[in-house]
Amino acid sequence: MNLGDEVERLFPGWKRWYPNLFDAASDLGVIRARVCSPDSLLLSKRHSKVRSAAEEAHREMWGGNAKDK
Repeated sequence: MNLGDEVERLFPGWKRWYPNLFDAASDLGVIRARVCSPDSLLLSKRHSKVRSAAEEAHREMWGGNAKDK
């Protein structure tokens, strides 16, 4: 289910009350901000974390190592 579907399920008339999907989702608790250190906002670190998460998901789904192509 995507964000729009989830908000629509929780509050079908959200478009009359909110200017955008993000505000509605935030108020309904579908999305939440996370507190993080400023150090984690560096793009190089974020990309490495995304890559690591993708490699881990690949291992869980397919077994082995994503680099072993």
